Amino acid sequence: MAVKTFTTGEVLTAADTNTYLNNGGLVYIKSQTISSSPSVGSVTVTDAFSSTYDNYKIVIQGGSASSTLTMRFQLGSSTTTYYDGLIYLQTNATTTVKATGSDATNAYWDNCGIADSTRGMYLFMEIQNPAVATYTTAQCQYAYAFGGDGYVGTNTCVHATATAYTSFTVALSSGTMTGGTITVYGYRKA
Repeated sequence: MAVKTFTTGEVLTAADTNTYLNNGGLVYIKSQTISSSPSVGSVTVTDAFSSTYDNYKIVIQGGSASSTLTMRFQLGSSTTTYYDGLIYLQTNATTTVKATGSDATNAYWDNCGIADSTRGMYLFMEIQNPAVATYTTAQCQYAYAFGGDGYVGTNTCVHATATAYTSFTVALSSGTMTGGTITVYGYRKA
């Protein structure tokens, strides 16, 4: 949709307002609260993806974990062909750039977020084409402070299976999580 330019003195109609408000930015899809009792090792979010949007933003915040753990991400019930590569900076170390990754034998993307018993849980993901029968890609911001060190970086992910998904599961590398909220947004198509 083309952007309309308004001029001084022009009347802004209800139709114009509705059209331009309905064609902007991120659209809230759903939120899901992570169980506070009992604690859980994973959470599945259903009806998160559809053909309405190609790209999504997923945010997890709040809550806590049984210890300092990384967060994993899985599409639908698919358990193969997850590739990811985390490049990060450890701010208080002599070797400043580090990398880690996974290959097709993994059943999930790893290092998508961080969970901690005192600082909460954080996952910020941009994901492309999860509801389309093509490869799905994602980027996760990684930031954490622990014991005087800061860790900041980006995990880039690809799921090399041409399948459309409507749901996803977030899990911890071990242990359990409690509380917190998972929120899903869609990027409105122009």
